[in-house]
Amino acid sequence: MNSMNDTEVVAGTVTDRTHRTHRLRRLAGTGFVATLGAMVATTLAAALAQAVGVDFQVPDGGETIPLSGFTVVTGFFSVVGIVIAVALLRWSDRPAKRFVWTTVALTAISLVPPLLSGANTATITALLGLHLVAAAVVIPTLARSLRTRTD
Repeated sequence: MNSMNDTEVVAGTVTDRTHRTHRLRRLAGTGFVATLGAMVATTLAAALAQAVGVDFQVPDGGETIPLSGFTVVTGFFSVVGIVIAVALLRWSDRPAKRFVWTTVALTAISLVPPLLSGANTATITALLGLHLVAAAVVIPTLARSLRTRTD
């Protein structure tokens, strides 16, 4: 009788691990789709801002931020968001709520460097907007995915 219970526990553990692995993979997949969406959205928004006259010139060194720079930075920090979401799904009892609080706080912190950059008002405003565009794509998508995966 005891060996039967051991088999059930082992089978339950395998099923739980398989289910958890499936949830993590789906979350990561959703995150990468959101990352691609955020990269496209921020790059298009930056191109639109340039078309209406925003120069994206940062006084420190006088260099202009290229469109590819927006794409790369958005992708990098969106992947950081995926890592946070995966970690919270794995180790938190309320991953969606904690993810939103964490990422909103990090987004608020990310608004500080543009304000301190010394760039002109149009550039600062566009940079702030681009941060919010990326956050508006990635945060709700991953938060929604965390909620549906934990029900």
